Amino acid sequence: MIRYLKDKDGIVVLTLDMEGRQHNVLNHKIIEAFVPVMEQLKLDAAKGLLKGVIVTSAKRTFLNGGDLDYLYEAVDPEEIFVFTEKVKKLLRDMERPGLPVVSAMNGSTLGLGFEFALATHYRLTVDNAEIKMGLPQTRLGLIPGNGGMIRLMWTLGIEKAFKVAEEAKYYNVHEAKKVGIVDKILDSEAEMMEYAKKWILENPKGIQSWDKPGGKIPGGSTHEPGMAQKVSLLAAQVAKKYKQKYPAIQVLLNVLSEGSKVDFDTASKIETRYFTELLVSKTCKNMMKTLWFDAHEIFGGCNRPQGFSKFRPRRVGIIGAGVMGTAIAVECLINGMEVVLKDVSSLIAERGVDLVKERLLEMEAEGLITKSFRVDLEQGVIATEDSKAFRKCDIVIEAVFENQHLKSQVVQEAAQELDDYAVMASNTISIPITKLGQSIEMPDRFVGLHFFAPVDRTEMVEIVKGKHTSEETVAKAFDFVKAIKKYPIIVKDGWGFYVSRVRNTYLLEGVSLLMEGCPASMIENVAKGTGMPSGPLALADKLSLELVLKYEKQAAELYGPKYIQHPAVNVIEQMLEMDRKGGKEYDGFYSMHSNNQKRLWEGLQDHFAPDLAFDPIDIEERLLIAQVIEVLWCLQEKVISSVEEANLGSIYGWGFPASKGGAVQFINDYGKEDFVDRCKELEEKYGPRFSIPSILFKLQLEKAEKVD
Repeated sequence: MIRYLKDKDGIVVLTLDMEGRQHNVLNHKIIEAFVPVMEQLKLDAAKGLLKGVIVTSAKRTFLNGGDLDYLYEAVDPEEIFVFTEKVKKLLRDMERPGLPVVSAMNGSTLGLGFEFALATHYRLTVDNAEIKMGLPQTRLGLIPGNGGMIRLMWTLGIEKAFKVAEEAKYYNVHEAKKVGIVDKILDSEAEMMEYAKKWILENPKGIQSWDKPGGKIPGGSTHEPGMAQKVSLLAAQVAKKYKQKYPAIQVLLNVLSEGSKVDFDTASKIETRYFTELLVSKTCKNMMKTLWFDAHEIFGGCNRPQGFSKFRPRRVGIIGAGVMGTAIAVECLINGMEVVLKDVSSLIAERGVDLVKERLLEMEAEGLITKSFRVDLEQGVIATEDSKAFRKCDIVIEAVFENQHLKSQVVQEAAQELDDYAVMASNTISIPITKLGQSIEMPDRFVGLHFFAPVDRTEMVEIVKGKHTSEETVAKAFDFVKAIKKYPIIVKDGWGFYVSRVRNTYLLEGVSLLMEGCPASMIENVAKGTGMPSGPLALADKLSLELVLKYEKQAAELYGPKYIQHPAVNVIEQMLEMDRKGGKEYDGFYSMHSNNQKRLWEGLQDHFAPDLAFDPIDIEERLLIAQVIEVLWCLQEKVISSVEEANLGSIYGWGFPASKGGAVQFINDYGKEDFVDRCKELEEKYGPRFSIPSILFKLQLEKAEKVD
């Protein structure tokens, strides 16, 4: 588990190599294994036989965090506190032998793994684009709680430490060095190990800044008025941004503020108390379940059609050199694929290539990629106006304007040039894949790939299976989405697919509230207060009211006589009659003002007289429960096949509050019996749109499951 090797110079190399695991993690077993190792280090140091320690890994990763299974199951605050303090003692022992300790990070180092690295005196890594580093704990409703926040504060200062932990980014090695959490990047593992020994011999005293007499936090502590004022400003920004829905972010600030006023060990105790409190909270358990366990189930292929070999796309064709097409092209390029970018003329296609190169330059400026990598990527994209250029492509993705005739035409042209193994895909947002597939001779190899904007900042893609799409094609689409490092969510063809269908219920419920007299500003503010990224009226405007109505018409077509019109439809039609269509070109519920900012249209109160007698909790629950019920219908109608996909898709697809763990986990959080009772109340008051699908009573919501 831990190999101990001392060389002739008195430098010990500790190699982490956990048995039966693909990655090293800091769990109970490795913590116990470290006890005799630390004792041996102390003995060697006392005898003068030790000059320093290098910690590295025998695996492709260095140290990939803590034991999430244990953390998710842990419910006893005292047990959590004791174990956390045990881990912290190990890290304190490691950084205080009076000898230099170096982390030689030959692979990704994340979460608790990076907290471990922060406890060493120098951090080295290799120049490898696959390596990721950082402290992503707030993604799971936690904080770096094993000394990580305190060490980060002493390394970067309060403001930078807060930003690093709040953003929870997976840094590449160059970003990590720029931020200040990695000290040096070497070209190879051999050079890294050689440099680690050299650094130890040149720096014989291993002491951290927080253990030095008179040591100071960069930028100062909150004892100092200037820093106290900055922290107060940060607190106001946190309150405004997170609406008290994500307590981990507020806790970050509390730990930094309180911890900066005391010595390191006292600060570490403060951090442990806050960490323990977060870990036993419902918010943390919800987020861990969906954003870790469900996400890993999905990425691991739990819903991928079985029996098909792995698809390795090397050359990707993209039709449409606009914003969406070029954004998809960039994702393909940075993940090692060649791209053929086609449009109606070579000139337009070349402009698209220029857009791709501009984005790559931006990524270089942001430290996301190196100059040499950027230059290499630019060689991997070519422009064309001829579909024959797709002949060697493994997959071709149509990303043109949302028009059925145009999409059918370009799909047909491209499909004629593909070989018998290639996949044809469409990035449509509203046109059924089965209809588009009728235009080609191989509908079994046609699939929907619904990307969300902005492509580089969204973490999932909807894979839409048409009536004739083969299981092998779905498997290939799944592998392609994984290859560009996004979560593949498989959905059945139908109105709005999954994301747009459920999102529409959120928008329509917001419009219904407006129709009933709820002030527009109250609707928007309460909606954002739930954790939704945008109010329903603003989002309806962004998508366009015509598209919102189109989805509802598709629902009417699907359900026929069973369809019950949503009361908000009348309002949407009324807005369209007033030529307030929303979208890019028109005002809708909002109007553009001279300062280029949108504000709620003042005319709303003339058409929808406001009534202030609305309970914010009632508004919040209506907006969220409307989405949850539609997700249950999607599960019942096989639009989506698993609870894992339903939860993760709701968070990454349209922004359902992550603090609730996703739309289905919301029921578990609310309490199943209480949820049923609340839906009955809403159904009696507002109608059948709040009736509960029968599938709810078949689901075991304590853990994710496949829906039969």
